[in-house]
Amino acid sequence: MKPNSHISEKKLVFLLTEGDEKAFCKLYSLYRAQLTFFAFKFLKSSAYTEDIVQETFLHVWLSRKFIRTDQPFSAYLYTIAKNRILNQLRSMEHQQLLEEHLLKNAIDYTEDTQNELLSQDLKNIIQKAFEALSPRQQEVFRLSREGQLSYKEIAEKLGISVNTVHEHITSCLYTIRHYLIKYGKVNSNLLTILLFIIFKKG
Repeated sequence: MKPNSHISEKKLVFLLTEGDEKAFCKLYSLYRAQLTFFAFKFLKSSAYTEDIVQETFLHVWLSRKFIRTDQPFSAYLYTIAKNRILNQLRSMEHQQLLEEHLLKNAIDYTEDTQNELLSQDLKNIIQKAFEALSPRQQEVFRLSREGQLSYKEIAEKLGISVNTVHEHITSCLYTIRHYLIKYGKVNSNLLTILLFIIFKKG
């Protein structure tokens, strides 16, 4: 796609459906700030807001072939974001209840309590889940969760697109979650606690 600041949004959407990464990046630039403001109004959290915006655009890219070019792109984008915001609000409410439950039922809720939850066997399972990721996914995941880098910073550091970073992070979380369920024999309630503890600093 040749650079053209006056190219129409409809044309950009058409190019997006054809797999044009530059068109995707242009639409991302056009709507990122608006979508961030929209999500933050409901979530009141910069971290959650960033995740929602990234997940929304990831969905747009992965579903690009099915986007209808005869309908407003903004309406399509905000519908995706709205659904993810609602899911996040439900998750945040559940997480708050979970924290309250843990605090209420713990005699001494300290680092020792967390260490008890994450027994050595369980740590081994989590490590094996991490090892099941590809080397590139492990690298991206570490930079995101341990290095606290944004998706854009990771993309620049590794010389890959922001969209590729999105896909790696999504794949990482999917793989780890399903590994814990399948090989760790973790029930859904315990899994929620584990993921909260593992990723609460993410």
